Amino acid sequence: MMLLDPADQFHVGIVVDDFETSRSWFEDVLGYQFGPDMELEYTMLTPDGPVTYDQRLQYSVTLPRIELVRAAPGTPFQPSTSGLHHFGYWCADVERTSKLLVERGWTWECGGLMPDGAPAWAYHFDPLGVRIELVSTAMLGLGIEMLWTAPPASS
Repeated sequence: MMLLDPADQFHVGIVVDDFETSRSWFEDVLGYQFGPDMELEYTMLTPDGPVTYDQRLQYSVTLPRIELVRAAPGTPFQPSTSGLHHFGYWCADVERTSKLLVERGWTWECGGLMPDGAPAWAYHFDPLGVRIELVSTAMLGLGIEMLWTAPPASS
């Protein structure tokens, strides 16, 4: 049984130590354009309990979509030796899909909640070293797509 549909894969996440230099590299070398730069204090759930950290991320407007994330000590947001941190998938039922992944040997690393307490997203890691992020399709109703909206043209 297929748990995830390749058509639902919508971004590739890359965690970096030097956010500004990395973003400039993607812009100058690969021609990527990015949406709003988002910085906030965020609390994620982990197997050991909640962890609050300063998050910074930016999605590309350019396709294929990249999510650039600043590394955060004490969280799974650490640069990967391959450069690729995770594949992001839209998911209609994060809780159910997370349970199925765990049953198949994936490790639940962390997640976040919607305002109503339902799972908003979850990270899972498998024995082969692949990490995926399940992102609830309900996030679309909260305006997540503004994160990859092109900035207004400067005059």
